[in-house]
Amino acid sequence: MPAGNDIKDRIASVKNVKQITRAMEMVAAARLRKAEQRIEALRPYAEALRKMTQRAVEAAERLPDLPLLEEHDSIDRVGLLLVTGDRGLAGSFNSQIIRAAERRAKELQREGQQAAWYVIGAKGASSLTFRGYDVEGTYTGFTDRPAYANAREVGQEMISAYTDGDIDRAELFYNGYISPMSQDVRHETLMPLQEADFYGSGDDDAEESSEDEGRDSDSGDDSDGPDHSRALWIYEPEPGEILRQLAPDYVEISIYRAMLESTASEHGARMTAMRSASDNATEMIDDLTMQANRERQAQITQEIMEVVSGAEATTG
Repeated sequence: MPAGNDIKDRIASVKNVKQITRAMEMVAAARLRKAEQRIEALRPYAEALRKMTQRAVEAAERLPDLPLLEEHDSIDRVGLLLVTGDRGLAGSFNSQIIRAAERRAKELQREGQQAAWYVIGAKGASSLTFRGYDVEGTYTGFTDRPAYANAREVGQEMISAYTDGDIDRAELFYNGYISPMSQDVRHETLMPLQEADFYGSGDDDAEESSEDEGRDSDSGDDSDGPDHSRALWIYEPEPGEILRQLAPDYVEISIYRAMLESTASEHGARMTAMRSASDNATEMIDDLTMQANRERQAQITQEIMEVVSGAEATTG
């Protein structure tokens, strides 16, 4: 029965695929837990650096002569830094970053500006090259477990491109981690720092002010006003000098945070994709098994009919 043998071969093949996808799901789940721990460990530090940089900017009477704080006279080239993965089999993890960056590049083109492409991850670099884009910076080989040294390398090259005038603005695209089944594409401004996220994002400071006001009302002292919390900060050296040291660190930590978020998102997306593939393989095995049983039943019925016909012919 050649048809039955073909079905058995397909069932064996699908079972092998299921074993592979199940193993990849378990590996991704283990790596995801470690990536989540790294994100949780970094977030307080990154948030503290953001607040410190914001307060230094607000406290500085005159901003230092720092290229990262200087807006260019005209925006002609915008550097788009994409954080993707080195490997595939993660659903739409890589493709949604590429699509978001391409939409942004088209917006820039309509505004008479040019996009300069910088990519973290082999998949993003190969996809952009295949689409005919010139990638000016490619960084690969570390997306499974990025280190701060990798973020520093990328950050320094982006800073050099901005200060040298190769780009007039730097923007960052990456997958923000929400849960193993949910990641969202995030688009942030890296440089100039006047347009970075910590400018104008006063939610945390507003919460701190509310807490300070609550403490003041409890103590019966309402004379300090809303800027009471800022008066508690004493800067040594001057805020401008502190900002000169913090600005490059802020760019690097922003890239590093994006890398960690992207790594966790990649492992979550791959775990979800492999689980879906395993479930599909299970359904396919059940369907093929049912088909094989039907064909086997039909064959047995045919054999019985042949035996009965032969017996009737003999007795007749």
